[in-house]
Amino acid sequence: MRGLACVLMFQTHCYDSWLGGDARNTRFLKGSQLLGTLPAPLFLFLAGVSFALVTDKLIRKNLSPSEITRAMVRRGAEIFAFGLLFRLQEFLIAWGWAPWSDLLRVDVLNIIGLSMILMALTCGITLTACGKTRDSYQGMPSGIPQVAKNGSGFSRCRSTLVAAAIAAASLIALLTPPLYTTWRPTWLPWPLESYIDGCHNLGAPQPWLFSIFPWAAFAFAGLAAGLILFSDRARNHTAETLALFAAAGAVAILAARQLDYSSFHLYSVYDYWHTSPNFLFTRVGILLVIAFLSYAWCRWGLATRVFSPLIQLGQTSLLVYWVHIEFVYGRYSLLPKRAETIPTASRGLLEICLFMLILSLLRTRIDWKRIDWKKINWKKMPRIPARDGLDRVSSARKKDGARLLDLADRGKELVAEAFNTAGRESSRFWHCRGAANL
Repeated sequence: MRGLACVLMFQTHCYDSWLGGDARNTRFLKGSQLLGTLPAPLFLFLAGVSFALVTDKLIRKNLSPSEITRAMVRRGAEIFAFGLLFRLQEFLIAWGWAPWSDLLRVDVLNIIGLSMILMALTCGITLTACGKTRDSYQGMPSGIPQVAKNGSGFSRCRSTLVAAAIAAASLIALLTPPLYTTWRPTWLPWPLESYIDGCHNLGAPQPWLFSIFPWAAFAFAGLAAGLILFSDRARNHTAETLALFAAAGAVAILAARQLDYSSFHLYSVYDYWHTSPNFLFTRVGILLVIAFLSYAWCRWGLATRVFSPLIQLGQTSLLVYWVHIEFVYGRYSLLPKRAETIPTASRGLLEICLFMLILSLLRTRIDWKRIDWKKINWKKMPRIPARDGLDRVSSARKKDGARLLDLADRGKELVAEAFNTAGRESSRFWHCRGAANL
């Protein structure tokens, strides 16, 4: 799924950056932008699933709620720090024409980190409320508490965590419209308000920024799905569980569509594409369907038989995201911005995909940690043969290095003299050079 998110992200960014003129008013670009509504939800949803996997492992190790919360908050803070570092890098590369406010722009890495912190706090509070302490499970094999007769224990706590995650996602979705309109926290400084409604310093919420509302809802949806998926029952029936996810996703899509066409509206200002809970639930339903299709592709499709570029890109999603931005939107863009036709931009998209795939392969197929760079003697690296016709010297250098290196130096000196000699001296030079090579 991460690989699919990368490809969708590439096409969205490339066409948005490079298409110009009449190409920007075509259905092609609108379709590209429609597909562009999926990469960020995919990344956030998968961040929630990964968070659920790690949390599940920590619970099974009998860690206390405070220990689990600290560990997961630390992970979220690391991702948030990567987001700040990414903004600093982009600002330094664009030094001279990028405004200083770009340093404080809310990007997808920032919101992934903050979402993980919020999920950690939610899980910590829920676990504490469930009475999940380390002492409750001492003596249990493999650290997994059994379900007691009164319904308490690990299974009940998992259900509570799932309910809390779904409640958090729903609350974020329902609060988004008023926070973008009538309840805007304008009393906050714009760098802080931008994390609530994505206003940046432009005075109004911007749909291309990634604020907590509504984007963190996708992470909580992924958390709920992951907690269900990593339960003992679901581990033994993965295909069936994901098929149920796909069915639930289809129902969510149909229900959201029905609500969108109904005459009943909760909010005075209704913006389907940016703040509507209906569009958010539609995308969550699409994510659940994609989860099942991705599993089927990896389990029964060609991904099990041949090399899969999507799987490869998914293994280095952070790296390719970090690098491709500069070659699409940055100073080193492969093509002129807002000036290309659809075929030319498509060629650039293919190049970006190939370059990022090669970069991903270099990252995963070479064990860079095992290379001892200090032991490499760069002075003894083979030199490039000179273009002065000393083929004999360059080929014989392997047999007797010391003697033939001297001959090469003498040959170079003779060549230098040849360029400074005219007329009759040239024939004398070539005679001496032949004797030197013999």
